[in-house]
Amino acid sequence: MVEVIDRDLMICQCNNLTVEDIAKVIKENGYKSLDDLLDQDICLMGDKCEACRDEGYENDGMNLPLVLSLVKRGAL
Repeated sequence: MVEVIDRDLMICQCNNLTVEDIAKVIKENGYKSLDDLLDQDICLMGDKCEACRDEGYENDGMNLPLVLSLVKRGAL
C-alpha cells in the first residue's frame, strides 16, 4: 500500500502532535467521532487555535477529521 500521508506531518501545532501521534490515540482508545476525540483528556488536541479541526494549520486540509477518517478506513 502506498502511503498517502506523511505520518510525521504535524497536525496539531499547538500541542505538537503528528499524524502518527493522533492515530495512536484514536486506535488505542477506539474513538469513532471527532467529538469523542476532542472531548477526551488523555491527549489534548484542537483546544487552542483550533485550526487542526477545520482547514488545517497550513490551510492544506490536513486536519483531525482527515486523520480520524484514515484510521477508520484502516489506512493508518
